[in-house]
Amino acid sequence: MTPNKIKSRVIIFAKVPLANFAKTRLIPGLGAIGAAKLAKVMLDNVLNSSFKSNVGRVELCTTPAITDSVWHDIRIPSNVEISSQGEGDLGERMARATKRALEQDEAVILIGTDCIEMSVTLLREAFELLAYNDAVINPTTDGGYALLGLKKFNASIFSNIAWSTSDVAYETILKIRQLDWSIHIGKFLHDVDTPDDLKRVPKEWLYAAI
Repeated sequence: MTPNKIKSRVIIFAKVPLANFAKTRLIPGLGAIGAAKLAKVMLDNVLNSSFKSNVGRVELCTTPAITDSVWHDIRIPSNVEISSQGEGDLGERMARATKRALEQDEAVILIGTDCIEMSVTLLREAFELLAYNDAVINPTTDGGYALLGLKKFNASIFSNIAWSTSDVAYETILKIRQLDWSIHIGKFLHDVDTPDDLKRVPKEWLYAAI
């Protein structure tokens, strides 16, 4: 099966880029408003990369739901599909979105908005690798992951994970291997979560947050 014959989807998990809600750990470095502005810049980057990659449909999975008034002043591209993350921990929310997507598509990639290296090239490479693997993952240097691509669904991949710890990627890879699925482990990427991470952020992004 060649990559361009895979019916696929990118699902972006995102919080509303609102002061005191998004990127709160960056507040000591940027202030509440600045952290929210940077969150919006990073959301826009991920949306733009997802559309330009042209690898499949693009879905924005939000919290809170897009119908909440906090989203009213946030500009979202009209051609993006919208869904709600719903209730539960991160694993439960990701499992629901993955199951729903794979019932319609042959492959899905789950990403967030925190990774500064998220790009057209990275997304295209992931989908090309999914033509020959059951799963693709890009771990992050803090122990999580920035991208998880799947062609199969099993809820165990998302259950009993110690989210927001340095073991997330390790535990996820272990669960995938226990299912005897083929997996490609890609290069390590970087999330922007704390003021120390701001040194990796492009200057033009930081200027937009002022």
